[in-house]
Amino acid sequence: MTLEGKAAIITGASSGIGEATALALANLGVNVALAARRTDRLEELKVKIENNTNAKAIVVKTDVTSKTDVENLAKETKTAFGNIDILVNNAGVMLLSYLKNDAIDEWIQMVDVNVKGVLHALHAVLPTMLEQNEGHIINISSVAGHEVAPNHSVYSATKYAVKALSMSMEKEFSRTGIRVTNISPGAVATELAQHITDEEVLESFADQKITFLQAEDIANAITYSVTQPKHVHVNEIIVRPKMFLGQV
Repeated sequence: MTLEGKAAIITGASSGIGEATALALANLGVNVALAARRTDRLEELKVKIENNTNAKAIVVKTDVTSKTDVENLAKETKTAFGNIDILVNNAGVMLLSYLKNDAIDEWIQMVDVNVKGVLHALHAVLPTMLEQNEGHIINISSVAGHEVAPNHSVYSATKYAVKALSMSMEKEFSRTGIRVTNISPGAVATELAQHITDEEVLESFADQKITFLQAEDIANAITYSVTQPKHVHVNEIIVRPKMFLGQV
């Protein structure tokens, strides 16, 4: 399905999966609203998109924990492009810790960004998509939304919530033109792990030898989902690294 001239909102677009997705969609002719807090990074990405693709881009400073910010993001997107066809709910934080270490502020931050941020975006775009009777919502969950590790408890809880939202949305909007896809990446080489403060978690990482996915691998899964014919609904994609180093 051609996406030329469509409009997409991408949260967390300043790096990693969000940045790669913005570039991938722009290469398909999709106009993109780049949303994040680091506008300097977004401005660089905007220039890259407009110099190398036929798509247009706007930069909207957005903290997804702010309902007002996300409402403004939707408004600016409609003003610039006339419609909202794709939402990529990508903004997220992964502050892994053991519950015994009582990182309560980090737990709440993950709930605010990973769950409330998704809800704010849905609130902001659904009226437009329902009016259009067309749209595609991509929710970025995680393999941690399918399996739980001892130090993933709160992070996994937020990603299970995203997965549950996706499953419910698929059913609620099944008789409309809105499609919903839940993307669950495994370990991806992004900035997420750099924000972990729990020393025990960091020590456990030192012993792991893993081949990481690249952000572009997840962007490819997203573009696959949104380019399918209208009668095709890709409900979920799980993308894992192929192998651990040292495996045969």
